[in-house]
Amino acid sequence: MVRVVLDTNIIISGILSATGASRAILNLVRHGQVEIVTSAVLLEELGDVLTRFMPRAAAIEIRRAIEELAYLVEPVTVLSVTSDPDDDHVLAAAVAGQATAVVTRDHHLLSLSSHEGIELLEPARALEVMRANTPDEAER
Repeated sequence: MVRVVLDTNIIISGILSATGASRAILNLVRHGQVEIVTSAVLLEELGDVLTRFMPRAAAIEIRRAIEELAYLVEPVTVLSVTSDPDDDHVLAAAVAGQATAVVTRDHHLLSLSSHEGIELLEPARALEVMRANTPDEAER
């Protein structure tokens, strides 16, 4: 099974849009075909960002749902790899959770292309990889 970290921008996009690669990735997660990795720091960021787009109660419910679906890690070390400390937390979660990829639209992260053997992919490319490694029924 593919194990990935979904950057906050991917989760938000997948929730707010009924179509597109980010939504398709969330559908694969929901059907148990892709495993997501997250951390307390990333969940807190998700909750904060969600409240910009929806009522607080809905944001809390979505954050809890993601937490229940995810493999939760607590990185021991957060190295300074990028110019954005928030991005460093994404990478630390990926390393701690032994993710195969980070799915993001963040240019700071994408400019790395990989980190400690973990690919950094845009949603469309990540979806191609996921579809190549999961049964077709997962997308329904």
